[in-house]
Amino acid sequence: MIRLDLSREPRWLDLGHGVRLRVGPLTTALMAAARSDPTVTSLPEGASNETIAVAMAKALARLVVEDWEGVGDAEGNPVPVTPEGIDALLDILPLFEAFQLRYVSKGLLLEAEKNASAPSPSGTSAGATSTADPAGASAASAQPS
Repeated sequence: MIRLDLSREPRWLDLGHGVRLRVGPLTTALMAAARSDPTVTSLPEGASNETIAVAMAKALARLVVEDWEGVGDAEGNPVPVTPEGIDALLDILPLFEAFQLRYVSKGLLLEAEKNASAPSPSGTSAGATSTADPAGASAASAQPS
């Protein structure tokens, strides 16, 4: 079942390590805008999935992050949200992974389910491999009772 969240209000997203982001709702328009971001469109052909994921996450975060808590400069003073700050924040692996898991993946859930459910190109069993050994000639057939 798809659960629609019709609220268009920003919400706080906890990334752990004392960091929270105030983000707008993830919409199709935002995903399309992130895909059109120059850092994404200028990736070289054949860029790895990991490189694409980082570029997309940063582009999306620059669009949706409105505020944050727990982010400071080298002296620990709070800093305002800036595009450069968002990129630097997502360069920290645990925060990037939390953003991917708690925000981006929820937006991609339907696409992933669609891809995982697609039938094989030439039938339901075309790509399947047998997991059981073939029955021997002396195997008894099941008799109906």
